[in-house]
Amino acid sequence: MNVVVSPSKLAGRVRVPASKSAAHRALICAALADAPTRIGIRALNRDIEATAACLRALGAGVEAAPEGLAVSPIQALPGQAALDCGESGSTLRFLIPVAAALGVPARFTGRGRLPERPNALLTDALRAHGAAVDADLLPMNVRGPVRGGRWALPGNVSSQYVTGLLFALPLLTEDSEIALTTRLESSAYVDMTLGALARFGIGVDAVDGGWRVPGRQRYRSPGALDIEGDWSAAAFWLVANAMGAHVDIEGLRDDTAQGDRAALDLMGRDVIDASNVPDLVPALAVAAAARPGRTVITGAARLRLKESDRLETVAALLRALGHGVAVTPDGLVIEGGAPAPCAENIRTVDGANDHRVVMAAAVAAAFADGPVRVTGAEAVEKSYPDFFRDFEALGGRLHVERAGE
Repeated sequence: MNVVVSPSKLAGRVRVPASKSAAHRALICAALADAPTRIGIRALNRDIEATAACLRALGAGVEAAPEGLAVSPIQALPGQAALDCGESGSTLRFLIPVAAALGVPARFTGRGRLPERPNALLTDALRAHGAAVDADLLPMNVRGPVRGGRWALPGNVSSQYVTGLLFALPLLTEDSEIALTTRLESSAYVDMTLGALARFGIGVDAVDGGWRVPGRQRYRSPGALDIEGDWSAAAFWLVANAMGAHVDIEGLRDDTAQGDRAALDLMGRDVIDASNVPDLVPALAVAAAARPGRTVITGAARLRLKESDRLETVAALLRALGHGVAVTPDGLVIEGGAPAPCAENIRTVDGANDHRVVMAAAVAAAFADGPVRVTGAEAVEKSYPDFFRDFEALGGRLHVERAGE
């Protein structure tokens, strides 16, 4: 689906969807708990649905309930499980160690770029502790059991590896320690994991350079919990406000553990270190292009391994809108200000099958010098299915192109 967005004034009130990161964590904890949990969540998306489907395959019940989901914990483990992770890296990296710890022979599959995304550091660590893993890329088969002990992982590759182990290690007979061999990046995501574990009664002790995780623990359901709004989704409306919109955003917590709350502080800076907030780069890049002067974004090399190579696709987005941008090994250099004239009647941005690129392009298009075609706009279903509905409700002007137009 392609959409053509025309310049428009965005104003009004919007309630952002539930935090995708918080929802993944709550669902997994609830599936491992001792009693049912009711999870209050607004607006599911494809990634959350992928985690729910995988948990069902492992023996949990995840059903629609008034204002959310009802999760019945795993009672009897299946003889084997087929886990389709869709395009969700979180689903995959969180559940590989969980399946190994449960001892369920599991076959993991996925779509889009997920089969290309690396997992070797995690799978090698599992093999070193007794698991059988037949591949490092999807599709892969994982079979436990797995032993506790010392787990050494770099902290600057993917915090998802750490989170997956934090979910799994409390289930083991032995105590474990996670030892980081490099500085932890995206630390807020690990903080979210530790908060979710604590909510379900799991104790993890911070030690120098990592965490100590006692074994033989039991996840205990809190009965009910609500999922807060998603600061990653809100970032696009915050950028719109920085560019001149008047959008009131509902559903966010100021005391959140979500690292992407940093969008409020990072917009307007000449130099942005994105190492702890890589998902903000598409939104921040649009804000940077709209302000005069040069903005340098660093610490974002991991974006090459997302739903698209986000350094290249975000750069292509900005160039299509008439802005100067250079790609560096770990970031972008953006020349802000007025866009260069367009020789065509319409500018075209390739959405690259990347939800964050599509949303960034749509917000930028609302302030462009003419209509902008955004290709592959259905990618927003991965994290924010109602994005374009909200965009129009705020006054955004868009037209869905039909075949042949």
